[in-house]
Amino acid sequence: MDQLLIRGGRSLQGEVRISGAKNAALPQLFAALLTAEPVRLGNVPHLKDTQTALKLLRSMGVQAQQDAARADEVLLDASDVANPVAPYDLVKTMRASILALGPLLARFGTATVSLPGGCAIGSRPVDQHIKGLQAMGAQIVVEHGNIVAQAPGGRLKGARITTDMITVTGTENLLMAATLAEGETVLENAAQEPEVTDLAEMLVKMGAKIEGIGTGRLRITGVERLHAPTGGHRTIPDRIETGTFLCAVLATGGDVTLRDTCIHHLDALVDKLREAGADITSGDDWIRVRASARPKAVGFRTSEYPAFPTDMQAQFMAVNAVAEGAARITETIFENRFMHVDEMKRLGANIEVDGHTAVVQGVERLSGARVMATDLRASASLVIAGLVAQGETVVDRIYHLDRGYDRMEVKLRALGADIERIAGAADRGDA
Repeated sequence: MDQLLIRGGRSLQGEVRISGAKNAALPQLFAALLTAEPVRLGNVPHLKDTQTALKLLRSMGVQAQQDAARADEVLLDASDVANPVAPYDLVKTMRASILALGPLLARFGTATVSLPGGCAIGSRPVDQHIKGLQAMGAQIVVEHGNIVAQAPGGRLKGARITTDMITVTGTENLLMAATLAEGETVLENAAQEPEVTDLAEMLVKMGAKIEGIGTGRLRITGVERLHAPTGGHRTIPDRIETGTFLCAVLATGGDVTLRDTCIHHLDALVDKLREAGADITSGDDWIRVRASARPKAVGFRTSEYPAFPTDMQAQFMAVNAVAEGAARITETIFENRFMHVDEMKRLGANIEVDGHTAVVQGVERLSGARVMATDLRASASLVIAGLVAQGETVVDRIYHLDRGYDRMEVKLRALGADIERIAGAADRGDA
């Protein structure tokens, strides 16, 4: 497996371009199943997860081509879907494959999608997806590890749906399904993340009728068919990649301008970064962050958007690990999202965990060591910790990192970091 070798102690300087948002691109790729017309998407990040989604769509009969001149452009043609099935061998590598369920059922009246199974950071059940589709008239059985769904008469029916919890993929799945359902669907307790809003705006370009975009209550009037998004659609910038680079600069010091991004998707995080000592300015599509002193420890509590994102908890913990003072971090979304703590301790971090709370006592310096990534955002936090640690840090199992970050080591090296990928290195093998 590939590793990252980091020689820490360098500040970051320069400019970096932020890629398209993984969590926006994935539902948009599956939204192409809703129409027989070719769908063109731009700013699609080149990640392991997006490649898995394209492989899954191709297995169904979708023609998926990436532009030779622009690698971030994808053309999808779902006019000849012959196999509305998402098999386990692909679903097991990417939980977002569940997003095929709503579009397939809405357009074709049938779908078989393998259950995603467990996840290292905690349970993310799909029962809310199933409950919502059943409210829309779907007949669903779970057998042999598969969700087998049918729409009687070939079309779903509009319904009022209130999910038991706020669920991003659940909102996206039900939103896509409702666009082709007969009558009106109201989604209460809908997720409000920018990625959900971006999907809704793409669907409107395809002819969907959606009210309440960006709020917790979506009203969808179903139409008989959708068309390709007028003028194509460009995926929004990745706010989590943006936040990761902001944290890296604050931890290491430096002066970096992030291009092709949007500060308005990160209000809660930016407030905390400023509180910790970052000097942040911004424009319509750029953010500049400057850090010249040791950060101050800042506590926070993760919650649904627009509050502090759980996907930034680990990266900010890396900042607190070298900050002045102590901070309390409370994780409210996933029960196992402190798995990176033991690895940070190997680098010298002083962190104590009690249930859903971690107390981080900042230390003046971390020391390089060999560590192992346990999930996507944990891997990013270990990279940040390695950048600030003295000596060499080796991060194992960076296939997690490749799921959500487009060539992170290349971007960091362009900013002055001493970081390199070691291809095919042996895994640490102690977990």
